[in-house]
Amino acid sequence: MKKMLMLLCGALLINFSVQAAGDAEAGKSKSAKCVACHGMNGKITIPTYPNLAGQNQVYLEHSMLAYKKGERTGGLANVMAAYVQALSEQDIADLAAYYAGLDVKE
Repeated sequence: MKKMLMLLCGALLINFSVQAAGDAEAGKSKSAKCVACHGMNGKITIPTYPNLAGQNQVYLEHSMLAYKKGERTGGLANVMAAYVQALSEQDIADLAAYYAGLDVKE
């Protein structure tokens, strides 16, 4: 049991290190399409949309990948799916790094 728990923890650490490979500067240059709904610097202009500034990087990556794969439905999932279809996994990692690094208070 102890070995299994250690293996699981190791696998999670490897997964998180892969997820953290985004380049925030590259993400900033790719964020132009996001501004329409998520606002400048990840601060919303439309109250029903989520702020992205300061959001957890891994959460952002998983969310965008889920939209791309059609695993998220309802609400505006179709709109998000259309936006992320052309993004590579590196694009998604870069965007996640950019938004996660923004200051929520600015």
